[in-house]
Amino acid sequence: MKYLSDDGTVLGKIKDFLIDQTPVPGKENDPIRPRVVAIRVKNGKDSRVLDFSSFEIKKFKRKLRITCLEVHDISPADFSNCLWLADDIQDKQIVDINGRKLVRVNDIRLVMIPAGTYAIAVDVGMDGLLRRIGIDKPIQSVLDPFSVDIPGKFILWDDIAAVDFSNSNIKLSKSSSKLNTLHPSDLADIIEDLDKASRTYVFASLDEETAADVLEELEPHVQIHIVESLPVEKVADVLEKMPADEVADLLDSLADDKAEKLLDEMEKESSEEVRELLEYPNKFVGSLMTTDFYTFNEDLTVNETLEELRRQRPEPAHIYSIIVIDKHERFLSSISLGELVIADPANQLREIMNKHAVSVFDDDKVDSLAELVSRYNLLAVPVINKNRLMEGVVVVEDIVEDLLSRGKTR
Repeated sequence: MKYLSDDGTVLGKIKDFLIDQTPVPGKENDPIRPRVVAIRVKNGKDSRVLDFSSFEIKKFKRKLRITCLEVHDISPADFSNCLWLADDIQDKQIVDINGRKLVRVNDIRLVMIPAGTYAIAVDVGMDGLLRRIGIDKPIQSVLDPFSVDIPGKFILWDDIAAVDFSNSNIKLSKSSSKLNTLHPSDLADIIEDLDKASRTYVFASLDEETAADVLEELEPHVQIHIVESLPVEKVADVLEKMPADEVADLLDSLADDKAEKLLDEMEKESSEEVRELLEYPNKFVGSLMTTDFYTFNEDLTVNETLEELRRQRPEPAHIYSIIVIDKHERFLSSISLGELVIADPANQLREIMNKHAVSVFDDDKVDSLAELVSRYNLLAVPVINKNRLMEGVVVVEDIVEDLLSRGKTR
């Protein structure tokens, strides 16, 4: 594409457009419409970046005519959140936020209004690809007699997130990254489909809470790659947000020196929990248990227990049931949340708990768990030591995963 002077003289070729994605102050929640702020042009061997406000775009004989009214050089560094459309977006992988999948950009849709030129959508359909290489019209003419159109698909700019920036200086803002809006399991699927460099870059752009949830969902080989690719300090901060049993499983797959470095970098309380779990051989129940559980004295009423749960605000995934203990902190029973909610608020926990509660010892064999869960229809099994003190809880998902990994599904 060429650009002209005001008198129609050809000045050179247009190579790329720079868009600024910075939200307008006070309008952060408005739809994102990145504005074209600069243009990269080339004349022979001379390449320069010019201020786009000095350009005028008009339709002329059914084509676009791009005129440079004045030449003003500009630096992309003057803008905080910019992308080159051809270099950084076109032919790159992006995330279709609504479709929760990776797609490749074939073309980019711009709109011109008096206020400026804006990027409004990306074309991920066949129509955009054929149009770029200049064969869309000949192919469409062949298809016209059959009343068939070349399929086109546009995704609005608000519904995408760019991910293929591993080799550029562009940084995703943690506060505005659209990737954080996806469910961790969806985001994990997307990250697994990326190349290694992009995996690391996208993961590093996530906030710590989201990164921890995503890391749990990733396949083991992808977990290992990401952990080994990022600084120890960054990984340790993420691991501290994860359940201790998940961290133990991950570290167990790493080289001993790498695992030790991560444990040393983690906060003392978190690392000690993980170290305790790592001491259990894989064949023992203790190797599968999580240390995220909640204990309540048998003398508490149902209402007091619920009030305390509301105060502590535990993660829903950590409270399949509550653990009832005596004054010596010894295990007595467990009560499901369903049983707790429907019980008389004035009743004490000892009145509603099962007097013949099921539990396992931390040094019991893992093989015993599947039958126990199946027989009693349990979602979680309390794990105690020989003194009947609580050590942890094994949830049914971890039991199933263990069976699948060993090829023992029934």
